Amino acid sequence: MPAPARPRLPLLILNFKTYAQTRGERAVRLARIAAKVAHEVDASIAVAPSSLDLARVLEHADVPVFAQHVDPRPSGQHTGAVAADYVRELGAVGTLLNHSEKRLHFASLESARALCAAAGLLTVVCAGGVAQGRKVASLRPDFVAIEPTDLIGGDVSVSSARPSVVTKGVEAVREVSPRSVVLCGAGVKTGQDVARALELGARGVLLASGVTLAKDPEAALRDLAGPLAARPVPRGKAF
Repeated sequence: MPAPARPRLPLLILNFKTYAQTRGERAVRLARIAAKVAHEVDASIAVAPSSLDLARVLEHADVPVFAQHVDPRPSGQHTGAVAADYVRELGAVGTLLNHSEKRLHFASLESARALCAAAGLLTVVCAGGVAQGRKVASLRPDFVAIEPTDLIGGDVSVSSARPSVVTKGVEAVREVSPRSVVLCGAGVKTGQDVARALELGARGVLLASGVTLAKDPEAALRDLAGPLAARPVPRGKAF
């Protein structure tokens, strides 16, 4: 089993989703851009490619890789399932769970989280707001990503539109699971958005379209990653 690259804090996770711009060789190219920017800016950047490109990206890109999802099913007679232990076997460091575009019932989320823990995968559990963040924190995930659903893919960042969601989300998660790291997302498009998120108490961001749909993804990612490198206190912690 390969030893995956490990993320540090503060962390930027780039979700490729399933855009035409982020599949096949374009997924590999974007992951390589992420590795280049991470090295040059000295920031912690991870990528989450489509399941169909996971093995390809892991083979060619020197950057921590997360799956976009795993199913609450172990390896075996589960046709079509994405198994946590196989995702880890491929070399991924973790996975997203419960993204607004791939919601899980709480019992299924609990099962998926347990399978990830057994496989040695980090978990980024997404929550649509403060109340849901508190609930999923009870599963003791490694990360909770607070992402108001209506702002995802938009042009206004949660850190600007609803800063209280970030601050209250951080407080709620810490009350339930002090070891869980809070990320925020939804509408994060600029380095200023990232800087504001960190000021509000988040330890990183989860984002997609600000880079994946940008005319110049490398320039966009470089701008977004800048504030991470400017924060010396949390940097250096690895998972």
